[in-house]
Parts: sequence; structure tokens; C-alpha cells
Amino acid sequence: MRIAQIAPLWERVPPFRYGGTELIVSLLTDELVRRGHEVTLFASGDSITKAHLEFVHEQALRLDKKVKEPILYEQMMLAKVYHQAHHFDIIHSHVGCAVLPYCSFVKTPTVHTMHGIFTPDNEKMFRQFAWQPYISISEAQREPKLGLNYIHTVYNGIDTTVYRFQEQPSQPPYLAFVGRLSPEKGPAGAIEIARKLGLPLKMAGKIDAVDRDYFNEHLKPLIDGEQIQYLGEVSHEEKIELLAGATVTLFPITWREPFGLVMIESMATGTPVVGMALGSVPEVIANGKTGFVCGSLEKMIESVPEAMKLDRKTCRDYVVRRFSVESMVDEYERAYQMVLSGRGQNKDYKVS
Repeated sequence: MRIAQIAPLWERVPPFRYGGTELIVSLLTDELVRRGHEVTLFASGDSITKAHLEFVHEQALRLDKKVKEPILYEQMMLAKVYHQAHHFDIIHSHVGCAVLPYCSFVKTPTVHTMHGIFTPDNEKMFRQFAWQPYISISEAQREPKLGLNYIHTVYNGIDTTVYRFQEQPSQPPYLAFVGRLSPEKGPAGAIEIARKLGLPLKMAGKIDAVDRDYFNEHLKPLIDGEQIQYLGEVSHEEKIELLAGATVTLFPITWREPFGLVMIESMATGTPVVGMALGSVPEVIANGKTGFVCGSLEKMIESVPEAMKLDRKTCRDYVVRRFSVESMVDEYERAYQMVLSGRGQNKDYKVS
């Protein structure tokens, strides 16, 4: 099968540090190539891939301070994709609503994986193109009021072989928080949990420009460098070490998380996760086995000591069985066949 993968240009594929969507695109693309598909990846020029790489800018836009209008590069990339559309059997977009207007002008079908959330503005465009085939990354991510033609749900997967399993947490014990330091990810909640329990907390993640004031006003005064530590935007390898050594990973989100890759990354190392019951969390954590799904911050505080008692091998086996790259790509191949057979074009089609 000839497949085009369209990645966001903001981060490299795979990401140098933080970038969940770009990591998924990288794993999916390389596994499709391994399975014998002819794959073209449209991404930033510094991307590393087994596929044929096409790009309009030599590096991730976030790294180039000279770029002032990133949307222009995205439009150039999409024009490049759809100018070549006749060379592909299917186009797979990971860039949200920006691609939607292009899809109607070519015969090659486009399938859209929804990695983000809906906003009052982008909902208008999604409604206009509701008939196109969409893939959700969790059941909770779906927005029924938009009437989108969801053909499948495909959970994100990871290459479990690169996540070192650690049978026992490091000593002295600590809690981990990994993610953007933004209000919706709940870093303030993680700090409150650690302080209430009297446990060290190691935090890692990037601070976007839009979140800089939030960090300076609400988080920085609480980071003492001893009990509460901020490690910065760590590398992928450093993140694995951080998660593997933790006794529990905290996921105190305040929004409808579409998936939450850090949950499966943590469990793959053996570290259970205690998360808030929002968005995908109840679908990702096996409650009482690989962590706890909680309805409040108080319940999270109560659950951390119980999570410390959970079997770490059970956490690892759960991810290997349910969230591997192989299982993810199996489901994407299934979705491609749905679209190519015409099933994905039926607005009333529902996957059992």
C-alpha cells in the first residue's frame, strides 16, 4: 500500500524531547515500512525515518526563531502533499483541521487521526467536513454533538522494548510528574499531592510561551529544589529513567485528556499511575491493577499509598499486551482497509 503520513511541523519526528503526536507518527511510519508498505512522511527536514521524507523547512519550526508565521509552512506542506495525492492509495493526516479543505479536491482518500481537542473555532470546520473518515485515540475523545464520521478508535502504542522495566522503585522513593507545565496537565495538583503525603516530587516537561506566566506565578514559588524538583524538558532517555525509578506517577489532569501517552510510558517501566477520572484515563489505567482512577484530588492523595503496593510486573505486562506499537499498527491497517473498501465513507457506519 502507498501511504502518505502528514505530521505537524512544530516538532521533529520523532521528537527530540517532548512531543506525543510526533512520537506516535514516528512509530507508526517506521512499523508500516517494516511491514512492506511504501510510505512517504511529510514532516520537518530534521526528522529521522525509515520512510521517504518530504519537507518544506529544514528543521522543526519550534527550533527556528526566524520563523514568525508557522502557518505558512503548514500550508506549503499541505499543498505539496495534495499535489502528489495521485501517487498514494491513502493519505493519513495527524495535523487536525488545517488539512480538511484540501481533501475534497483529490480522489485519494484522507483519514484523520484526532490527536487534540475541539475548540469553538475548529468545531465549525469539523462540522463542515464531518463526512470525512476520522479516527479517535480514545472513546472519551469523541464529541457526539459534531456528528463526525468516526470509523474507528485506535489507542496510541509505544515501542515497549525501549522502556526499561524496573522491578523495584529507586530509593529513597519519589513521585513523578511528566508533561507540559500547563494548567490542564495539573502540575499544581501534583505538587499539592506530594506536599500532603510528605513525598519528594520530580517534575519534567516543557513550558510553552503561553504557560510561562502560569509557571512563574503558580508553580515556581512552590519548587524548592528539594522536596519539589523541576528537572526541565528532559530527553526521551531521561524521561524513561525518571518514570522507571518513581514509586508512582501522578496524572492529575483538569481537562478531557484525549489519550495521555505518559500513562502507558510509566506503566511500561513498571510504575503505576494515579490519575484523575477525566477524558481517556479510565480507558488507559486498569483501575486497582495498574494504578487508580480517582474523582478528586483528595482521592488521589488516598490512592497513592495503595498504588505503591501494586505489582509492577502487572503494569508492564498490561502495556505490552494492550498498547504496543504492533497492536496500534494492526488497528491502523484495519482502518485503512475500511476507508479503501468504502466503509469509511458511510456517515452512518459504526464500528462494533
